[in-house]
Amino acid sequence: MEKTTIQISLGTLERLKSIKNLERQSYDEVLNNLIDSCEEEVLSDNEINEVQKGLEDIKKGKVYPIESIAKELGITLK
Repeated sequence: MEKTTIQISLGTLERLKSIKNLERQSYDEVLNNLIDSCEEEVLSDNEINEVQKGLEDIKKGKVYPIESIAKELGITLK
């Protein structure tokens, strides 16, 4: 594997050190884990349809106040 060096501030280095999972984990692994966790999650067609349906319900006023749902479920809101 080809390697390169990058310049980062000491503060950034300390932040990277603090999120290492293992003492021997490389910074390449740390950075790749961060990149992987930041990549956009792609929604399925079904999930997109459900979101659109929910937005349409909101526009039509088909919503319930959280207080009524909590009362129905016997939950006390703080």
